[in-house]
Amino acid sequence: MHYLITGHTGFKGSWMTIVLKELGHVVSGLALNPLPGSLFETGALTELLEHDIRGDIRDRDVVLAALETVRPDIVIHLAAQPLVLASYEDPIGTYDTNVMGTLHVLQAISQTPSVQASLIITTDKVYKNVNRVEGYREDEPLGGDDPYSASKAMADIMTQSWIKSFPGSPIAIARAGNVIGG
Repeated sequence: MHYLITGHTGFKGSWMTIVLKELGHVVSGLALNPLPGSLFETGALTELLEHDIRGDIRDRDVVLAALETVRPDIVIHLAAQPLVLASYEDPIGTYDTNVMGTLHVLQAISQTPSVQASLIITTDKVYKNVNRVEGYREDEPLGGDDPYSASKAMADIMTQSWIKSFPGSPIAIARAGNVIGG
């Protein structure tokens, strides 16, 4: 299978690239440039990719062109502004990336006939914070007290709406938890 990973230069995207290649898949990516010293850079992961496309998911034309070029079987959408503190410093950029960027990915998936399945990754921060010690269940209300959490909850709700509005869309959602690591 040919996978397209958005955010492939980030921490989770880099690991996803490695895992999929180890499983024998063809992998391509769409992302911003990696940070200096990142896993993507130190692991020379560009060598593992069929297509290493650098672009911003906030640009609808870039996203559509990437899917048209790659013609993936499966899309895994990891690209995001992933930092709570950075969301306070740039709330507009956070909402633009996490909400509109996800919308561009959803639309491009729907316009790319090769896509058989796709996974939109949000976060465990999408749940309304009621200060519980135990974890949240998938059927609990969504919310967000900070720009990051709210933007990811919006992306999650928007994806749910897309799935219901366009029956047969090859789209699913997964809510990822925190990652500790370098």
